[in-house]
Amino acid sequence: MKKIKHLVAVVLVMALAFTHSACSDWLEVYPQNNQVSDYYWSSKEEVEAMLNGCYHYLREMVTSQLIPLGELRAGQIFSRSGNTNLQEFRVKETDNISNWGPFYEVINVANGVISNAEKVLSRDDTYDKNRLNAHKAEAYFLRALSYFYLVRNWKDVPLVLFPYEDDSQDYHIAQSDEAEVIAQIKKDLLTALESGAAKEYYVKAWENKGRATKWAIYALLADVCLWSESYADAEKYCSLILNSNSAYAPSFLSTPSHSSWFSIFNPGNSNESILELQWSEEDEQLNDLPYLFDPSSSRRVYAYSKKMTELFVEEYTHTQQRMAEAVRTMYGGFYCNPPAAYLAAETGFVWKYFGSEVLTEKRTPEHYDPNFILYRTTEVILMKAEALIMQGPERYSEALELIDQVRRRSNLGSTEIDPINTTELELLECLLNERATELAGEAKAWYDMLRFGRRNDYQYKETFITARLLEFNKQASTSWFRSVLLDNNALFLPVWEQELENNPLLVQNSYYE
Repeated sequence: MKKIKHLVAVVLVMALAFTHSACSDWLEVYPQNNQVSDYYWSSKEEVEAMLNGCYHYLREMVTSQLIPLGELRAGQIFSRSGNTNLQEFRVKETDNISNWGPFYEVINVANGVISNAEKVLSRDDTYDKNRLNAHKAEAYFLRALSYFYLVRNWKDVPLVLFPYEDDSQDYHIAQSDEAEVIAQIKKDLLTALESGAAKEYYVKAWENKGRATKWAIYALLADVCLWSESYADAEKYCSLILNSNSAYAPSFLSTPSHSSWFSIFNPGNSNESILELQWSEEDEQLNDLPYLFDPSSSRRVYAYSKKMTELFVEEYTHTQQRMAEAVRTMYGGFYCNPPAAYLAAETGFVWKYFGSEVLTEKRTPEHYDPNFILYRTTEVILMKAEALIMQGPERYSEALELIDQVRRRSNLGSTEIDPINTTELELLECLLNERATELAGEAKAWYDMLRFGRRNDYQYKETFITARLLEFNKQASTSWFRSVLLDNNALFLPVWEQELENNPLLVQNSYYE
């Protein structure tokens, strides 16, 4: 048992007293410290409880893994306490951020559903094949999502496709290379789609945005295809969302107003949303996100870097000069203290997580329940623009129109880039800045830099990784960053020391040897 826990957390049994009356019933069913055995799979409620465990684990990872891993190395946001080694590229194999275990907890539970849910068909007369396939589609998505986080942070990782259920199983598994893991991610997502059971919507409104749907599968597939440089496929999956005629498809909130844009974050679960991890004050589910981002909080950790602040100030100034409403800058994605002194601001803060529904007011502690968005429609628009750019000059006009669609929503007007006289590099720089501002604080920045810089065998590494990191990340010296970035393996994390001790088949990332 002890050894298994060092590779992945053992699947934990969910409480059997499980109802479906509220969001809290789904998200607050806590695990017990027992392994799942065959007798557990006896009802549809137990299958749902296992899926609940995946979302519960993901929620627990937002502040400890998802935000630090997605943001700090890029330097758009910096931490004043905690994970400073990560933002300085000084991570050691003993640091907790190197522990991939939390992602494998999700994978292990998803594997349990994929392997065992079918047993319930013969044990619960109310459980049918359609519901089974829907549950498995959701589990395939959750496994794929977790592996996508793993491959972007560790590159080569153990590919575990079966649940750990007893001590007799072989827990020594070597790493698979990145290409094999990506292939499995795509296979899982396509299996979920081909079953025909992936849901377009759920009965309960919050579940439409809080559980994996067909739209979430398309979004993740598009993201994975961009990472693997399959640009035509990435375009296809984006279009399946953006061009859908379904009444249940997510939609771009195109109104160029602050109130419309900020509704994405407060109250959340907007029409633009595709998937977000859920909290609810009504069910006494609160989180630490407002504390971590609010500059007046004694527990504040995160702030925008000087360069990121400059991007927001430039955009805010542009709207002020045009006497247009600021949509995603001041009291949108950005805040500085005092707001009136924005031109002199050296740093800023992510208002998304601590702003209330009233323009200039903060959330109060009883309303500290912001959701954490994993995918939304605006990102899909920008992913499609990226896929079009990478398919050549004949698609540049289409890509620019998509970028301008997002900019118009922010009262910025068009980019004024001539699609005939531009270059792939210029368009990618424009797109990356648009993603940086629109998706600030949503744990996308590092993965964006890495994806842009690695493509075509690191063709744009100097522009999108080295130079951009030096521009945004001031947490260590230029000479240090340049020396680290000479080795491409430094872009990925070390294998955690305890994993190496307990699994002799694992190989340490060569940069950390």
